[in-house]
Amino acid sequence: MKKIALLFVIFSVQCAILNVVRAGGLMTNTNYHIAFDRMMARGASIDIDAAYSNPAGLAWGHNGWQLSFNVQKPFQYRDIETTLAQPYATAVGFENHKYKGKATANPFVPALFASYRHDKWALSLMAGIVGSGGKVTYDEGIPMLVVPIRAKLAAGGLTSNYYDLDAYMQGKQYIYGVQANFTYRFNDHWSAAVGVRGNIFSGFSRGHLIANVKPEVMLATGLPAQALNMQLDVDQKGFGVCPMLSVNYKLDRLLITGRYEFRSRLNIPNDTKALSIAQAGQPTADIKTMAETMGNQATIAALTPALGQEMVQKIGAYLPDMKTRYDMPGLLSLAVGYEFVPKKFRGTLEYHWFDDKRAKMAGDRQETLTHGTQEILAGLEWDINKVVTVSAGGQRTDYGLSDDYQLNTSFACDSYSVGLGAAFNVIKGLRVNVGYFCSIYKDYTRAENYGSKTDPTQALPATETFSRTNHVVGIGIDYKF
Repeated sequence: MKKIALLFVIFSVQCAILNVVRAGGLMTNTNYHIAFDRMMARGASIDIDAAYSNPAGLAWGHNGWQLSFNVQKPFQYRDIETTLAQPYATAVGFENHKYKGKATANPFVPALFASYRHDKWALSLMAGIVGSGGKVTYDEGIPMLVVPIRAKLAAGGLTSNYYDLDAYMQGKQYIYGVQANFTYRFNDHWSAAVGVRGNIFSGFSRGHLIANVKPEVMLATGLPAQALNMQLDVDQKGFGVCPMLSVNYKLDRLLITGRYEFRSRLNIPNDTKALSIAQAGQPTADIKTMAETMGNQATIAALTPALGQEMVQKIGAYLPDMKTRYDMPGLLSLAVGYEFVPKKFRGTLEYHWFDDKRAKMAGDRQETLTHGTQEILAGLEWDINKVVTVSAGGQRTDYGLSDDYQLNTSFACDSYSVGLGAAFNVIKGLRVNVGYFCSIYKDYTRAENYGSKTDPTQALPATETFSRTNHVVGIGIDYKF
């Protein structure tokens, strides 16, 4: 077998290993209370969930204390189907393959709400997972890594029937948030709220790719047992703050509301556990140890002549103590709510705009978006009697996606969502909410080149199709006293 130079392997695929193992997409969640799951549009709420969706509206809510505890369980998949063109497919060893990514939030996603109103003023608190909120696992790795590795091994004489490939990728992002608002009602029509939220980021990027020569091949050829071992393990933690403003106008049965969350700047340092590549017959390239011994800047300078500035920037993003931007964007929410039948039947129409293009992402990825995320929501709620309330709603989400924005483990798909559910007034002051919603995503297809972008002889053209599924069930308890 021809030797495949370690440096060539790093140059060819290091960018894939280090640039795709982050879970998540656009950064903000909006579903915390089960009332959202069952109605979707909650921007004109004056119930306890208004502690998030309409803090100014609490001036017309329950006079006294309100508490709420909610749990949700999402079921999500994020799949990538790749189709290689010929003759490249024959060289790599497959033409079409779907890489299945399972997104989990174990064991569930909780949220807490509390508010106290006294006449014209109110205080409220909300705590939950305000951004991302899970981890994605690819048990077969992802194509941006697996395809070029297989191609380089095949070019060196090690075809896919000679070895077993153990590829694994996992990324996690949780942004925990705690927010507080103060609400004041100026007159019979106007109220406003001012607040602040602290955002705590916790995440990791982990993966490996190990090519083990099959025992029968090793015995027949004398090849070493392990052809390649690539490892990545990076933890990230950080903190950011965002202020928020809310206004509410009430005229009889009509509510008009507005809320704005300012951008939260999150600049997250690395805690690098492992960053290395080892190949049979070559010394291990332990980039983590190299950086700890020489320092990051000296390591970058030492790698640049061989790898080039672009590749070193990709590697450098995961060096110890290097920082990555995960800003939460500014969010404008506008809503109109109306009671068609007083204290019986009501509806809400709502609009969200996320200022994603001014929220910094790793590698200035936000600049590839065509516009910030836009959402339109609508919901209806009907009190059947004093005990049972039913509701339903829908949401349309347009992210402003582009081919350059999509990454193998951090991609988004435009969607329609529908939700439905009910609330039950069990005893005086105690309400139980149950809800379900699902998102119907539009697949995103793009052309990709897993090989060299500048050398046609090293090209690996392919087509990628990104697809997602999402189902959420939840239950919550509201209590007034």
